[in-house]
Amino acid sequence: MIRALTGFSTRNPWKVIALWAVLGIALTMLGQAFVFRATQTGNGGFLPAQYDSAAALKIAEERFGADPDANPLTVLVARSDGAPLGAADEARIDAEAARLARTRVVMPRDKDAPPFTQDHSQVPRVSPAMTAPDRSFRLLTAELTGNPADPGVQDTYRAFRDSVREQFAREGLRTGFTGGIADRVDSTDAEKTRTMVVGILMLGAIVLLHVLVFRSVLAALLPLLAVSVIGGAAAGVVVCAALLTGTGLADSTPGLINVVLVGIGIDYFLFLLFRFREQLRRHPDQSGHEAAAAVAGRVGTAITSAALTIVAAFATLGVASFGQFRVLGPAIAVSVLVMLLGSLTFMPALLAVTGRKMFWPSRALKREPREGAAARMGARVARRPLALTLASVALLGGLAAGMLGMRMDYGQGGTGGERTAATVTAAEIAGALPAGVSDPTSVFVTARDGSVLGAEQLGGLSRALAGVDGVGRVADTVLSEDGRAARIDLFLTADPQRQEARDLVSGPVRQVVAAHTPAGTEAHVGGTPALFADISAAVDEDLKVVFPVAAALIALILFALLRSLLAPVILLAAVGLGFVATLGASTLVFQHALGRPGVDFTLPLVLFLFVVALGTDYNILMSDRIREEMERPGPARAAVGRAVRQTAPAIATAGLVLAASFGSLAVNPAPSTQQIGFATALGILLSAFVLSIVLVPALAALLGRSTWWPARPRPAGEAAGARHAPDRVPVG
Repeated sequence: MIRALTGFSTRNPWKVIALWAVLGIALTMLGQAFVFRATQTGNGGFLPAQYDSAAALKIAEERFGADPDANPLTVLVARSDGAPLGAADEARIDAEAARLARTRVVMPRDKDAPPFTQDHSQVPRVSPAMTAPDRSFRLLTAELTGNPADPGVQDTYRAFRDSVREQFAREGLRTGFTGGIADRVDSTDAEKTRTMVVGILMLGAIVLLHVLVFRSVLAALLPLLAVSVIGGAAAGVVVCAALLTGTGLADSTPGLINVVLVGIGIDYFLFLLFRFREQLRRHPDQSGHEAAAAVAGRVGTAITSAALTIVAAFATLGVASFGQFRVLGPAIAVSVLVMLLGSLTFMPALLAVTGRKMFWPSRALKREPREGAAARMGARVARRPLALTLASVALLGGLAAGMLGMRMDYGQGGTGGERTAATVTAAEIAGALPAGVSDPTSVFVTARDGSVLGAEQLGGLSRALAGVDGVGRVADTVLSEDGRAARIDLFLTADPQRQEARDLVSGPVRQVVAAHTPAGTEAHVGGTPALFADISAAVDEDLKVVFPVAAALIALILFALLRSLLAPVILLAAVGLGFVATLGASTLVFQHALGRPGVDFTLPLVLFLFVVALGTDYNILMSDRIREEMERPGPARAAVGRAVRQTAPAIATAGLVLAASFGSLAVNPAPSTQQIGFATALGILLSAFVLSIVLVPALAALLGRSTWWPARPRPAGEAAGARHAPDRVPVG
């Protein structure tokens, strides 16, 4: 099947290239046009229904008309001269709020925008909330609907914000905005320049690395072009599949897919390029079509094995209870399958068309390269495999020891302390009111028999909640229109985004609610702290299931593809050691060195999937070459040395490219994203430079051809009587 695909592509390269160009452009346009319609806002919809905050969210939607697509924000209004607000000021503010609630906000339209761009013009919900005790400001609550990640929704918010500022300024009042979409837009605006610079630097580093390795501009730019076409097609497939099945993607999913595909796509092209160059050197009379067919058929098997391990790892997320993971896994698995198809068709077709011109103007094809670091490492592995094995295990084990005392941080991370207009407004509000006033925690009460509730019936619960340490204020009870449900808003003294708020809600608040809920009723606690407290519990349960299932699936794939029982065990043990070493190093850096509360609660799962799955790519490539070299005459250790010499440059280059791709996330102001970027980049570097280039070859050199037991490769033409003869290493 693999050779049939690669063979067809190298025989009909222009047809394959044209087909991918058409599909890539069409699917990319579809994906970009509908990506925000395929994603859902917030995290509440991803939480299983049995969790308390999910039940509260359902009541809020059904009984109180809460819109799951709503983006709540808080508007601060104060006198421009800093004087306290008077009764006349409050009346003017409320009148302006009423006028805003009747005014349609028109989404700004770029004249160059595609005609199918969704119009997010709308009439916002605006209403007065409260005045600060010192009368320094009055708060309004506002709501805009739509996906906050959608640039159109963000532009609509900017238009609303600018209109509100201008309207109140005419009355001698100043305004501030915080919460929800205000935080997001301010962070996006603050990061815009940095994100652009980091992206340019990352692409520049990748191109420069390719130029240094291949001495060719075409070999530097073509992989990026190919990956862009295939990646755009893959993202389009995922978005269309989500729309057709009615599955809501998390707004972070498209970004993660892009990072994964850029990394593995360039990796796969690099594997092909290095082997293509080697083939052209060894067979100077071979045409580009013939060389591409030979290389793609051989390397295609290793690429398929590597891609299927990633697919298996991410597909296991389909068994997770937390919906964001359950959707993310299959989405990435589908996109990797599209990248695999492109690696077996589009990339070989490009090699067949370009031939030796791929490496112009380099003259490296006309001579064998001089022995460099890869050759020296290969010789060292062949001579001293035991010493290198022990050194690698000691290094990884030392890093893994950093896991001692590791704590999970379930905070959202905020903006990492970056000062934006939204954070300044939030700080001003927190100086006079409880920190949670702009993002209340809500207790929803319903009667089991569906009877009508009364505010006096819930007085005891309200008084008990007011006595909880950490609850700054309890609002008046609000009844639903039919009177069959009630809502009690709590304003916590702790920032709702922080761990303190989660601990407060999941502990004392829920305990008091359970003890003081009136007979015949049931109560559920909702809001941001409650939601993330439940998400942390769901993730903890999912980790217990996903880890073993993913490891078992990867093992089965390796057993089938490597046709060995021992080699897969070696690879899994190696990547497992790399995983704990990366997690330990991340704990040392973020928890111990930088004093963070702990490592982000998603980090173990992200590392397991990305480092284990992607790191296995390099191990498979190295193992496949070791097996190929062991099929030639000569000692097994010499075969390992040759495999390292030929494969290490490809793995090192691919590792640097993939680490740069993920490492770009480390400059993000959000602490959780920083951790994921740093840890994933470190894990990939360890996988490439320690596991694949040193540890796995060293173990193969120690075990010899027994590595492939029970079907050990034998050198061609070797006498049957020598089948069980021990491998010997030349002296010197």
